Amino acid sequence: MKVLCIGEALIDMICTDRGTSLSKGQNFLKKAGGAPANVAAAIAALGVEVDMAAKVGKDPFGQHLTDLLQEMGVNTKWVLQDPNYFTTFAFVSLMEDGERDFYFNRGADGQLSSDDLATLELNDYSIVHFGSATGFLPGPLQSAYTQLLAKAKAKNTIISFDPNYRHLLFQNNTKSFVDQSWPFIEQCHFFKLSDEEAMLITGCDTVEHAAAALRKKSTAIFAITLGKEGTLLSIGNHLEIIASITVNPIDATGAGDAFVGAVLYQIAKKTPNELSAISLDDWRKIIFNANKAGAHTCEYMGAMEAFKHLNKNIFN
Repeated sequence: MKVLCIGEALIDMICTDRGTSLSKGQNFLKKAGGAPANVAAAIAALGVEVDMAAKVGKDPFGQHLTDLLQEMGVNTKWVLQDPNYFTTFAFVSLMEDGERDFYFNRGADGQLSSDDLATLELNDYSIVHFGSATGFLPGPLQSAYTQLLAKAKAKNTIISFDPNYRHLLFQNNTKSFVDQSWPFIEQCHFFKLSDEEAMLITGCDTVEHAAAALRKKSTAIFAITLGKEGTLLSIGNHLEIIASITVNPIDATGAGDAFVGAVLYQIAKKTPNELSAISLDDWRKIIFNANKAGAHTCEYMGAMEAFKHLNKNIFN
């Protein structure tokens, strides 16, 4: 069984003048990115078959993304090149603590349409992962995203969700982001949120209150990442913080995507019914292993570069 990831594949232009704002930065390094593309690459690196559904420009950057995903082991049958739009860019400034600021120059990623995926059948997929930062923006991708959710629900496929909120994209319309997140939270089997996302979506002022609000709306197992404080795991009515792994971060880009990829790798052979039967002890191991994958990713510059060093042996 395979995993399908849908959303943006883009180019991160990383400012290598560490701690410098984008307006003052002089030197930039090209790296492949996009949250769902990162998740796909992480899953492939860990050894599970994965397909990516995305649209890139028919340009050198779109070709680079396609080639690199293939090199990472991702099936790119559904990575389509559009001659009418340029490949999407995200300019990234890295701060001293490894956190990031973004500036998006959006292009082809938003043009992936329902018609593009009309012949995509889900019979061979055990999981469909929705992890797009841009999937809730107006455009063809928005419709393709929600229609694929309905198709996955009808097929009883495991649904995974990570909204990947970016303030820059929704700074004038956070309500739209919140409103569109809830149907995915309510219908998925597993989701991952950052602490910021959990409080934004629920309107709560603490992570614990946010978790309680999420459990009222969703029966999914979920994780709320807390940075160095660990990861809050919610399974049924049980809440528990799973410890983080201490590293010296170079670049946090892709850490959350590695976390999600590691979770999906570990549950890829399950059905929805089998997923609900996984024990608390096993979920502790799944989340701890995912924390390892996320921490490991922070030790390298650029997510795809980090995933070249990611393999299932780190879980031992």
